[in-house]
Order: sequence, then structure tokens, then C-alpha cells
Amino acid sequence: MKNLVSEVYSGVKSLFTGMKITLKEFFKPTITVRYPYETLKIPPRFRGHIELVRDATTGQPKCFVCKLCEKACPSDCITVEGVKPEGARRKTVTNYRLDFTKCSLCGSCVEACRDGAIRFSREYNLASTSKEEFIMDLFQRLETQGAEAEKASETPALQPPSTTTTAAAADKPLQTSLEAK
Repeated sequence: MKNLVSEVYSGVKSLFTGMKITLKEFFKPTITVRYPYETLKIPPRFRGHIELVRDATTGQPKCFVCKLCEKACPSDCITVEGVKPEGARRKTVTNYRLDFTKCSLCGSCVEACRDGAIRFSREYNLASTSKEEFIMDLFQRLETQGAEAEKASETPALQPPSTTTTAAAADKPLQTSLEAK
């Protein structure tokens, strides 16, 4: 009988301890981030996949195909190819392939690059249903980014919308794209 009472007492005590913790957490403010609509601040030391760095003076990639990154990679996920243009002192990149499915984000390639031609990107949202999308040509990505930046600098700045609104438009609530569907 004494054993039964002590077991009941210990069970009730643990129940109230759990309820105390639950109630304390229930009244704390929520820290949930509604992901597609809100994002967390990325830490400065975040390591995304590697990316080529563009030389600010020439606009070309800094990489001159020394292949130190390829040799330093323990996962063997980097392939670098290049050609030496006639009259040039160094090779230029023609293909810089990264197989991100093999990459362990160890940073050996970034440390081995003596000219700072590769760095970790700040891109974190890499989701796909196909493995082929994780095999990236970083040279092609850099060229695409350069073309997009050039196109953006050529387009004239858009004029801000007028601040005058009609009374009917002011009374209508804004409709989001999710509500429209």
C-alpha cells in the first residue's frame, strides 16, 4: 500500500511539473517564421555552394585555371577547364563544373585558391526534384549574372506610381495573390 501511494504521488508530481513547463512556454511569444513570406537573417559566415568571383577591373572571372581547387577537393566534385587565348598571359575559364551532390562544403577549395577566385555563395534555398539541377556550371552562372546585371543597368528607372487615389480605390482592401486564387 505504501508503494502504491508513493507511485501515485510521484506520477502526480511529474504531471504538474510537465504542466508547469507547458504553461510557461504557452505564454511566451512565438518565434515561428512564416518561411516563404519571411526569411531569417543569414549569418555572415554562412557557407552556401561555391561561386566564381568576377574581377572588378576586367569583368572576367578571376580564375585562371590553376586547378588548385580541383586538387584540394576531397569529394572530387570540381572540374575546371580552360583555354589560353592567343597573346594572353594566363588561361581563361571555359567550364567550371561543381557537382553539389558530392560537395561536403568543407572549404578546402576556397582556402586553396590563391587569387580568391572562388568564394562561398549566400544562396541557401537550393531545392529541386532532379539531381541534374545540382550539377552546376559556375562559369555559365557568372556569365548569366553579368548579363542580367548589364541588362538591369541599361533599363531606365521606373517612375513611382502617382500618390493620388480615387475614393473607391481607397475603400477597397488590397487583394494578395493568394487570395485571388
